[in-house]
Amino acid sequence: MTALAGTGTLTRFALRRDRVLIPVWVAVNTLMVLSMPTTLKGLYSTPVERADLLRQMSANSSFRALIGPVFDDSLGALTAWRVGVFAGGLAAVTALLVVVRHTRDEEESGRQELIASGAVGRRASLTAALLAAGVANAVLALLVTAGLAGQGVAGAAAFGLGLAGVGMVFATMAAIVAQLTESARLTRGLTAAVLGAAFVLRAAGDSATDDGSSVLTWVSPLGWLENLRAFADERWWVLGLFAGAVAVQAAVAYGLAGRRDVGMSFLPTRPGPAAGRLASAGALARRLQRGGVLGWSVGFFLAGVVYGGLTDGAADLVADNARAREIFERMGGQSGLTDAFLAAMVGMLGLIASLYVVASVLRLHGEETSGRAEPVLANAVGRLRWAAGHLLIAFGGAALIMLLAGLGFVAGYGKEAGPILAACLVQLPAVWVVGGLAVLLYGTAPRLAPAAWGVAGAVLLIGWIGPALDAPQFVLDLSPFGHLPKLPGGEMSWGPVGVLAALAGVLVAGGLAGLRRRDMTT
Repeated sequence: MTALAGTGTLTRFALRRDRVLIPVWVAVNTLMVLSMPTTLKGLYSTPVERADLLRQMSANSSFRALIGPVFDDSLGALTAWRVGVFAGGLAAVTALLVVVRHTRDEEESGRQELIASGAVGRRASLTAALLAAGVANAVLALLVTAGLAGQGVAGAAAFGLGLAGVGMVFATMAAIVAQLTESARLTRGLTAAVLGAAFVLRAAGDSATDDGSSVLTWVSPLGWLENLRAFADERWWVLGLFAGAVAVQAAVAYGLAGRRDVGMSFLPTRPGPAAGRLASAGALARRLQRGGVLGWSVGFFLAGVVYGGLTDGAADLVADNARAREIFERMGGQSGLTDAFLAAMVGMLGLIASLYVVASVLRLHGEETSGRAEPVLANAVGRLRWAAGHLLIAFGGAALIMLLAGLGFVAGYGKEAGPILAACLVQLPAVWVVGGLAVLLYGTAPRLAPAAWGVAGAVLLIGWIGPALDAPQFVLDLSPFGHLPKLPGGEMSWGPVGVLAALAGVLVAGGLAGLRRRDMTT
């Protein structure tokens, strides 16, 4: 039997399991990219306006650090500049989630041992995981290339291939980390930390130069994407960096996979203390989720500092552009441009916080399906008490990261502490509604629990792209965030906030009622 026996069957199985995850995240990424030319055309309709934007961005190191340098004033080049970093990051997140799910998650749950007992090659599961990530990135590249072909076929192909390249670099990175660590949670955390480091290195390099030539930029795969220069005299040779990195990392992952036993790792988990220190289910939940909460907290605080520091510059940048003011005001909800920018950025962090609450709630699902919940519940611990520990971290953690984001805004902007903190905290009822839907799915239909990621993706799609495309109000109202008062600057409306908070409570209660009555996975 060869080392790849059974790869085809496992690949089909992986794609079937990800029939919701992959399409949703690829659709969100594609629509974010393809909506941008129309938005930019409305914002900067003449070549003179676009050339002026290029000059302003070249002189603004803060915006270069956030988005990257712009190399040409065509709509295609501006699209690649405006969404390149974020689309590349989203492709990386999708790829690493897919790879970890079909490698370390499978080993941690014990399913990989069952699969390996059949006529399956030693490296078949790893190959299937990478092929599933490859399919997701290939579809993304095809859709982006086709959608942007009107701006230039060569540039569209370069940008699509660049996004796929970023995704596969982090897919193979996740494959390596999955061999080194014994925990799927740690694998995701470490790979995400590498992605964060790539963003920071690129930002530091781009803030220092306006042409992407910094060594720090070239160290980051996200920097490779911008230096590919789609729609601006493409540097096709940069694709070789992606191909080389993928080949080397895949070879390392395959080499490591062949040198360890199933379920083991090269960096085993340290043994715990001889005497247990966790006296309750809540303490266990805090211990399991503290790393995630810490990472999100640091990220949100730093994001607040960055966006706060950009506030005055953003107002100056779009002050003479009526269409840009209109979009910010539509997102922010009021006529004051500074307040509108702050409200838009706070709202964006609220949308991202919905990803945190879904991930934290679904930790319950992971504990159950991996078999770790069974020995806990076999003791004098009720299901509701066990779930309450994780839900407290999920919903309370959302409040914590939004508060820290507000403090970051205050530190970066330097004024209006009260209104900014209120704007951050008013996002919580909508975040909790998304978390409540995740609890309801997990409690009543655990097999559908991962669909909560689809809910979060749809909310992100509506919140990010809806205002830019001038979507009808009823579409924006499909998201709970569409009913929140737009602070700072707008009027506080307690009615919608109270309704959303009550709805979140009802959804959580329904999910817990379902959890109490259904059978647990054993």
